[in-house]
Amino acid sequence: MGKIGGFKEFHRKDETNIVVEERVKNYKEYTVPLKESDLKEQGGRCMDCGIPFCHSGCPLGNLIPDFNDMVYKEEWQQASKILHSTNNFPEFTGRLCPAPCEKSCVLGIIDDPVSIENIEKNIVEKAFANGWIQVEVPKHRTGKTVAVIGSGPAGLAAAQQLNRAGHNVTVFERDDEIGGLLRYGIPNFKLEKEIIDRRVDILEKEGVIFKTNTNVGGNYDIKNLDYFDAIVLCGGATKRRSLPVKGIESKGVYQAMDFLTQQTKQLFNKPVEGEIISAENKNVIVIGGGDTGSDCVGTSNRQGAKSVTNFEIMPKPPLHRSETTPWPFWPLQLKTSSSHEEGCGRNWLINTKEFVTDAKGNLTALKTVEVEWEIIPGQRPKLIEKPNTEKTWPCELALLALGFTGPEATLSEQLGVEVDARTNYKAVNYQTNVPHVFVAGDMHRGQSLIVWAISEGREAAKSVDEYLMSKSYLQTKGKGDLPSV
Repeated sequence: MGKIGGFKEFHRKDETNIVVEERVKNYKEYTVPLKESDLKEQGGRCMDCGIPFCHSGCPLGNLIPDFNDMVYKEEWQQASKILHSTNNFPEFTGRLCPAPCEKSCVLGIIDDPVSIENIEKNIVEKAFANGWIQVEVPKHRTGKTVAVIGSGPAGLAAAQQLNRAGHNVTVFERDDEIGGLLRYGIPNFKLEKEIIDRRVDILEKEGVIFKTNTNVGGNYDIKNLDYFDAIVLCGGATKRRSLPVKGIESKGVYQAMDFLTQQTKQLFNKPVEGEIISAENKNVIVIGGGDTGSDCVGTSNRQGAKSVTNFEIMPKPPLHRSETTPWPFWPLQLKTSSSHEEGCGRNWLINTKEFVTDAKGNLTALKTVEVEWEIIPGQRPKLIEKPNTEKTWPCELALLALGFTGPEATLSEQLGVEVDARTNYKAVNYQTNVPHVFVAGDMHRGQSLIVWAISEGREAAKSVDEYLMSKSYLQTKGKGDLPSV
């Protein structure tokens, strides 16, 4: 490694953010990059540990100590080659991944872990800025055709891998732009959409064909897929969870994804469906304490909400790693996002009982009750309402950020693909019961992380390649030679 003992010399340094008062005025990314000299030192904090647990913590198996070493040695182009050998889209993960690699960093046992995610983002941005990321057109075409359904991170990763194997790949997207949740589920202040367009442009030049406004099984007849030698289903887990409580159909209660999608489309002057959802001058309550809930908080503040409150039915996590999730496991730990810092009341162990409306059906308030969880060994935790804790909250906009229950059934039914008890599409080595149909991402594993989606897209592509050609040279999880970049 480039800096023996660097972890003792250098302290962790993270990017700073533009001050709240300024960043909430727009939808631009708000981070302030570190100086290159600081990034070099951050790379030098990598310990050269005997067993780099960050490898196993990363679903992609990124070669983290290797690219950290290159950053410390200021060999940025080589760092980019190493990073891209396992990750098709580090510009996405470097911004959006919760960094499980950092939670399993050996240095994290005694000190702040290496700032792997930020190093990753800076590697890929420097590579783009210097023209090191080049279009890679296959030297030979196999004559095989593959349809990829869905253009989220799983679909894009599968498409790029299969195209580079020489197959003719067509990606079908039912929305008007490529990117899936990256496009319309992630606010622009976390991922500016030019970042997606930049990468899609490369995929197009490499030979991938994109068809938008094409809903396979909807406005695109499923029989048209008979042309393809293989199909990869990457449609995501898009069935949204709701609440079985009185008033759920009130005007003013909306799904988080409808709210976030509308805002992004409005930002780019695109037409939106249905009535306009606006937080301006409203008391907003976001139900659900995950990343989507956080995105709703940040968006509501930018729209000029009167107040923003966040409800979570689970207990407040501890400030520090819980004993129940010791290193190197993903920790049970309180997460405070930049959106929370912009202004938000946070409430745990609270359950919504009723959406209150006026005579015209407009939402005016929420009724809640405090709860606790009864833990009985061998049984599922039981939710208990605490007596005399009912409360009414003023609210004109309630956003349901409750996650997803699974993928839609349209494609499984029309293609004859089996599903499991959770409605996820069943597969062995990413191959479904229909031999030429494969599945990857949230449609396969359920709602998960972007980094898992990219990993599954890569793995599924290898399985498809083996199915079509009997063997595959596509690499996954750090195996094989480094590609040219």
